[in-house]
Amino acid sequence: MEWKETARWIKFEEKVEKGGERWSKPHVATLSLHSLFELRTCIEKGTIMLDLEANTLPGVVEMITDSQIENGLLKADLKDKVMYTLLRKHRHQTKNLICALCSFVSSSLPSFIKIPPACVQLKNKFMKKLPRDAEASNVLVGEVDFLDTPFVAFVRLQQAVMLGALTEVPVPTRFLFILLGPKGKSKSYHEIGRAIATLMSDEVFHEIAYKAKDREDLLAGIDEFLDEVIVLPPGEWDPAIRIEPPKSLPSSDKSTQMNGDTPHSGGHGGGGHAVGDELKRTGKFCGGLVLDVKRKAPFFFSDFYDALHIQSLSAILFIYLGTVTNAITFGGLLGDATENMQGVLESFLGTAVSGAIFCLLAGQPLIILSSTGPVLVFEKLLFNFSRYHDFDYLEFRLWIGLWSAFFCLVLVATDASFLVQYFTRFTEEGFSSLISFIFIYDAFKTMLKLAHYYPINSDYKINYVTQYDCMCIAPTEGKIWYLSFSDRLNASWSSLSKKECLKYGGELVGKTCDFVPDITLMSFILFFGTYTCSMCLKKFKTSPFFPTTVRKLISDFAIVLAILIFCGVDALVGVETPKLIVPSEFKPTSPNRGWFVPPFGGNPWWVYLAAALPALLVTILLFMDQQITAVIVNRKEHRLKKSAGYHLDLFWVAVLLAVCSFMGLPWYVAATVISIAHIDSLKMETETSAPGEQPKFLGVREQRVTGVFVFILTGLSVFMSPILKFIPMPVLYGVFLYMGVASLNGVQFMDRLKLLLMPAKHQPDLIYLRHVPLRKVHLFTFIQLLCLALLWILKSTVAAIVFPVMILALVAVRKALDLIFSQHDLSFLDDVIPEKDKKKKEDEKKKNKKKQGSIDSDMEDVSVLQKKKSLKLF
Repeated sequence: MEWKETARWIKFEEKVEKGGERWSKPHVATLSLHSLFELRTCIEKGTIMLDLEANTLPGVVEMITDSQIENGLLKADLKDKVMYTLLRKHRHQTKNLICALCSFVSSSLPSFIKIPPACVQLKNKFMKKLPRDAEASNVLVGEVDFLDTPFVAFVRLQQAVMLGALTEVPVPTRFLFILLGPKGKSKSYHEIGRAIATLMSDEVFHEIAYKAKDREDLLAGIDEFLDEVIVLPPGEWDPAIRIEPPKSLPSSDKSTQMNGDTPHSGGHGGGGHAVGDELKRTGKFCGGLVLDVKRKAPFFFSDFYDALHIQSLSAILFIYLGTVTNAITFGGLLGDATENMQGVLESFLGTAVSGAIFCLLAGQPLIILSSTGPVLVFEKLLFNFSRYHDFDYLEFRLWIGLWSAFFCLVLVATDASFLVQYFTRFTEEGFSSLISFIFIYDAFKTMLKLAHYYPINSDYKINYVTQYDCMCIAPTEGKIWYLSFSDRLNASWSSLSKKECLKYGGELVGKTCDFVPDITLMSFILFFGTYTCSMCLKKFKTSPFFPTTVRKLISDFAIVLAILIFCGVDALVGVETPKLIVPSEFKPTSPNRGWFVPPFGGNPWWVYLAAALPALLVTILLFMDQQITAVIVNRKEHRLKKSAGYHLDLFWVAVLLAVCSFMGLPWYVAATVISIAHIDSLKMETETSAPGEQPKFLGVREQRVTGVFVFILTGLSVFMSPILKFIPMPVLYGVFLYMGVASLNGVQFMDRLKLLLMPAKHQPDLIYLRHVPLRKVHLFTFIQLLCLALLWILKSTVAAIVFPVMILALVAVRKALDLIFSQHDLSFLDDVIPEKDKKKKEDEKKKNKKKQGSIDSDMEDVSVLQKKKSLKLF
């Protein structure tokens, strides 16, 4: 005889597939109600030994059998047979080379030399699935021919001990359940064993098992488990079906119910942010700034050593490529708008200096600074205004920047960041969705421009390939041309290249002169390929392929891998797609300016005072952009532990604004999409999870290193142009598209947009759909969509100068919604609490009410019984 392992539990059941000689896929354990009642009977009538002092399996077994004999549950003459049975060898399902080697060594050594039990046990990757300090519950069930009545025992050891090779892995045992019965009921015994194993894997029951003082506590635990059991009719469900583990498990923490927490309090000002210490107004001069410094100072050093993880490297490379692409794109547009008074090099230098200083010293280093579209619009209007009135553009811009920096410092000194509490989800999502759509739109816009520059000949006919050509011919009469033989000896017009032909005044003739179809086609392949590959690799951590470590590594480096793959594809095909162009010399783009802008002498004196008016618009823009992004980054669902620093962040934005104004560099503020991408690239999950269990989100790796390194690399990019010139621009536009789409994930506004096209029976179980009529949900979505459309139209017109004021108007629109919607509806539609948390609390509240009703009913029954007894006694 021997004991054979048939199943194991951590959270979900895994069975031994006898035919396939392997472990089954983890699945939810389905139990028969009959087996649970039989288990209850076993606990009620069997031997219960709690806090047993024993160090070996023979010692445990002997104490159990002695107890059974004392209580008349086992005949004394059967003790040896029971002990012999319980101490037989254990054969586990999985065997590896270590076990085989140990067996070989043990057979070769003298009998008095003992092999350590841990050597016989399986030492493999399964240990990684177990949490630290894990303890085992062993269930032994079987049938024997020498017993007339079942032999049942439930044992809890006082201290968890290693019981030889009883367990599959070297884990100490705390609990032991034994069921030996007469022949003929093997299936029933097996189901009882599965029932106790499932109960011990339940968080609530095993807490009861640890704290139980007697048999009644265990029975109460089984009864509580039975109260929560859901029965499926046998005619409508096949017990052979294995239920897949759910993606998220309900919390077993009963403290929420005990404290009587409610999922929603009817709206705290219409679903605004809960006011934390960071947003409380102190009433003192620079009071908020001082408190931010005090809050962040203790974490300053940990912000550096907390970054020591491979995930930080993937975040640096990903955000660096996004930042460089943004700097080049914005720098090019800025150069066109200002006649190169600011260009790509100024964009690189400003991004590097501002970003590095901010990430090193700001209150929330996870925020990434960048140039924004509204700032570009303002710069273009300012340059045109300065040229029309003969103002010195850079000097005028300097004074606007200084006034704006002053206004921002005033806002910091007066704790104006407390206004952030009025930015509800309505404002946050409207702004963040707009920025995300701008990213997506710009990605497609640049690709369409590329297709226009390298057009495809849609009239091409393969049968007429002999008629397609392009030749350089001499200019027509009336034009003077010169062809220097010193440049091209024995050259003729037909032998010149396209560039040379145009350089010397020649004319290109032929149907193929204007078309380069391969470049456009290849560019779109790289563009969509990079985006699709990034999306797929990012989700690879939930893939069934490869070990967990490999999947997580691929997911962390998803964007970097996608870029490398399609850079390789581009190099392999060899088509001359447009490449990343980085300045190779460190000097101002325009030869008419230096690195320092003199504050006086270029404009009349009154301009210095008049600059305060446009500076107000810049201040509103910077304040709204910075603080809304900070609110999104500091959301509760990101589980940040090192607190926020709204006042400190705005202080450094103001300081850097003044520095960039003096140096003639672009202005920088928090970039919503890139900051969200930064957060996503640093999310942490549990490293050990049970088979079948989804990794749990732990929070974000809060540190300063990734941001600082991103901007240092951005500054050094000027010297890395020999390497960066191999990266195709369509690949980087694909990264832009990925960041825009990824930042929309989890946005409630997008979920509500999908509901507009979704029949009711297919709609997901969202918390607001439980409590708010669908027509009101659609009305709220329509209003938000209308605001977004108006902002988009405004941004695209000359009126974009008042764009920051219109963002501020979103707060007023949200306040006006109080007249259309009830506070009850708004508390669900416009709340910053994550959906899953809110729904979980509501489900727990319903469960709590159900239990309370059951308890009240039981109390009524008890009182009735007491009355009946008193009547009988009377």
